[in-house]
Amino acid sequence: MSFISADNPALAIEVFHQAEAPDAGIDSAKARQILDGARKVFLADGFDGASMNDIARVAGVSKGTIYSHFPSKEALFAALVREDRRAQAEQLGAYDDHDGPVDEALRRMGVNLMKVMLDPAHVAQVRTIIAAASKFPEIGQVFYEAGPQFGQERLAAWLRRKVAEGVLAVADLDAAAVQFFNLAQGSLFRRMLFCGSPPPPLADIEKTVDDAVRVFLIAYRR
Repeated sequence: MSFISADNPALAIEVFHQAEAPDAGIDSAKARQILDGARKVFLADGFDGASMNDIARVAGVSKGTIYSHFPSKEALFAALVREDRRAQAEQLGAYDDHDGPVDEALRRMGVNLMKVMLDPAHVAQVRTIIAAASKFPEIGQVFYEAGPQFGQERLAAWLRRKVAEGVLAVADLDAAAVQFFNLAQGSLFRRMLFCGSPPPPLADIEKTVDDAVRVFLIAYRR
């Protein structure tokens, strides 16, 4: 059985490509059962502390069944990251639906984003990824591309439409998308991530996002 090695980048890239391939089996009921069990173990024990034996036990399958779907623990974790990012993107909703006044649309997007980011399970996953990324940078890349980069590209596309409508004046759409996400986070996410603080009340999220929208539109409203 092959495992990713920090000293074997070619193998790492090959396995991570397998994890994102359409035939990786993520749409099957058994693969989702494995992912559900793996999620619990990774969040409880971290990437290094998680064992395939524990994942098999929690998922209620054999190790052979896991390996028939995912060639290694690293590939399983990469597939889990992609699956969770995809589910969270659906939770945020389609940007095409955010019409109406631009300030109200940005506020809805910002609040929805922060509800996802401040979910304790998401924060725990980010900690696990940070711990694993120094040894397996491909894991960090999987998370970044499927999460922050995907969200920024979606927001940039939405901003492009608002520029075409004459509502906003934005020269660098990608930079503006990053700026809005950073403003919407304020210190809320970092406080949870580093200090172990509980999720803030909705009123704090809404105030932070309202401030973000106000500053953003001062810079970019036409």
